[in-house]
Amino acid sequence: MSFEDVMQRLATAQGGMRDFVALGGPAMWAIAALAVVLLALILWKLWRLLWLGAWSGGRGSERALALWAQGDRAAGLALLARRRSLRAQLVRRAMQAVDDPDLPDADAQAEIVRVARGLLAQARAGLRGIELAAVIGPLLGLFGTVTGMIAAFQALQDAGARADPATLAGGIWEALLTTAAGMAVAIPAQVALTWFEAVIDRLRLDMEDAATRVFVTRAKRLGRVPSSSGKAGVEDASENSRAAAQ
Repeated sequence: MSFEDVMQRLATAQGGMRDFVALGGPAMWAIAALAVVLLALILWKLWRLLWLGAWSGGRGSERALALWAQGDRAAGLALLARRRSLRAQLVRRAMQAVDDPDLPDADAQAEIVRVARGLLAQARAGLRGIELAAVIGPLLGLFGTVTGMIAAFQALQDAGARADPATLAGGIWEALLTTAAGMAVAIPAQVALTWFEAVIDRLRLDMEDAATRVFVTRAKRLGRVPSSSGKAGVEDASENSRAAAQ
């Protein structure tokens, strides 16, 4: 297949897509723009979570926690210094907070909550946009269908006794295209939103576990009763970040 054939087929496909979108009127153009924005947002979110280490498994944090449990605090902090994952950032700040002799336990826990809230907000960035696409996609489709039906029945009224049922049927199916297009945008948006939320929930659980282990290790070192405040703090930070996103 030559280069000219490929370009001709691309031009034909582009023209067919443009004609298909034009059948639905302005609402279809709005849905098409929404689909492009949604695709860009999903790709950006995938890249963002990958950059934040959502699928890294936390191996660096595990090694740092092991060094911390062995008493080699400096090595544990040095291992985390060059890592950008959310787990590593929380573990590093938790180690620094509990290792600060001038910082009481309550203040250390408050600091971890503050850091966890910010990290979880970074992880949830962009989800509102995906949720919005899942909500307004069908609404735009319904709007296009209603306006298309109005136009079809107006044409039927203007035709009077010469009205052709085939013309009405053609207008109706063209109007229904927008409903189908809106659902075609909303379904993958909802699937992507649910998956991203599951990934973030798993990340939150890992961060809760890491924060708790930092406090437990310190409590054992000082001969105190381990506290669950670290885990509770991250849970509170998760709820706060989710509420802020809503």
